Amino acid sequence: MISTRGRYAVRVMIDLAEHGEEGFVPLKEVAERQEISKKYLEIIMKDMVAGGLVQGASGKGGGYRLCRRPEEYPIGEVLELMEGSLSPVACLTEGKADCPRRAACRTLPLWEEYDRMVHDFFYGKTLADLIRPLPPEDRK
Repeated sequence: MISTRGRYAVRVMIDLAEHGEEGFVPLKEVAERQEISKKYLEIIMKDMVAGGLVQGASGKGGGYRLCRRPEEYPIGEVLELMEGSLSPVACLTEGKADCPRRAACRTLPLWEEYDRMVHDFFYGKTLADLIRPLPPEDRK
């Protein structure tokens, strides 16, 4: 299951993409538009900055902005930064020791196929696929 951290991170990325022409977007504005606690977003944004997804600036005119163009952000990258591995079972998670039952596991092909579907789905969608230009009256 994708947690609120992952879902909110995607929403924030969409918001920054839609308001990107404004330069750095104040977190207060993102929080208001997305109806998410500013305090919770501060925690999420810290991880997103550390993960290289967004750039932050403090002070007057500060806020956050994307580091790349929206079409260069696979949604899977955002989710994995926030959630960790999206693999359905531990034995498919990168860096985990091989399961001693791997060679005899009758369910492994099922989990591998599911893992590929999830990976291909989220890495096949980009931030650009989720954004749409906002009408001028909706820009705040």
